[in-house]
Amino acid sequence: MATMPLHRHASGRSTPARGLRKAVRGLVVLVAAAAVGAGLLAAPAYAEPSVDEIERQIDKQWQQLEPTIEQFNKVRSELRVNREKSEKLEKKIQPLALEAELAMNRVAGLASRYYITGPSQELGAVLLNAKPDQLGEQMALLDRLAWDERRQLEGVMKIRKKYDDQKATLDTLIVDQEAKQKQLAAKRKQIDAEIKRLERSLPVTTVKTTNCPTINGVVSDAARTAIRTACAQVGKPYVWGATGPNSFDCSGLTQYAYKAAGIHLTHFTGAQWREGKAISRADARPGDLVFFRSDVSHVGLYLGNNTMVHAPRAGRPVNVSPITTMPVAGFRRPG
Repeated sequence: MATMPLHRHASGRSTPARGLRKAVRGLVVLVAAAAVGAGLLAAPAYAEPSVDEIERQIDKQWQQLEPTIEQFNKVRSELRVNREKSEKLEKKIQPLALEAELAMNRVAGLASRYYITGPSQELGAVLLNAKPDQLGEQMALLDRLAWDERRQLEGVMKIRKKYDDQKATLDTLIVDQEAKQKQLAAKRKQIDAEIKRLERSLPVTTVKTTNCPTINGVVSDAARTAIRTACAQVGKPYVWGATGPNSFDCSGLTQYAYKAAGIHLTHFTGAQWREGKAISRADARPGDLVFFRSDVSHVGLYLGNNTMVHAPRAGRPVNVSPITTMPVAGFRRPG
């Protein structure tokens, strides 16, 4: 009677080793499930990009957009000039075309009279009435008249060809420039759309301080630090030339606030105006510097909603004021 090899077993029967493997797998599944439930194996949370990160992306896009805009402006200006040239040439060509047509009709009429209907009455009169010594002169006159017609026609056609050639060159250039302008406009639209998308994604931040109103808006990390630092100085005295920590003048306060954010500004309003990035009033954000008067002789730290924190003048301490009390010269963004 045949016997089954030692390493073979009947179907449906489990070995101790196989049972052990199943038990281990089950234990691993249970441990993993418990860990996920406890948050130990949860996927890392996605961090939203900061204002500074998005600003860097916007700057990168702008580096592509600005040359495109300038190239578009260049092509548009050249196209305008070339269209004007083409119109002027067209105006010159029109009378030349008419003159050439009239000259051609005159030559054709002269040829028709000579070769189809025979000599004209004028020519017959010359032949019948002219004296022998005058006949040669009369015939030469008629030859010159015919030759002069041809010469005039050739001159007109030569000038017209010159203008036609110039216009053809301009027309080709205009077609190329129109195509290029269209491509640049499409590229500009694409980049501009990406910038607007990035601007819409800028996160809104709430900044609460003890001495300033709560801010809800787009605020960078550096601006947040500068705002909190400047607001902490509210109530401290104005001292000409002071840069803190116990007293300030206007540019001393803004210098002190941004120094806390790791950004160095010169203790002088004119220099701070040049050191910042120009910002329109419509695009001004909390943390931007707001300058006043045509000589930019005063500066404050903008808080949004037409308010600022600033060191106003001797006798008035650092405080929060509306920016409408003085003529605004413009906004600058440090960093």
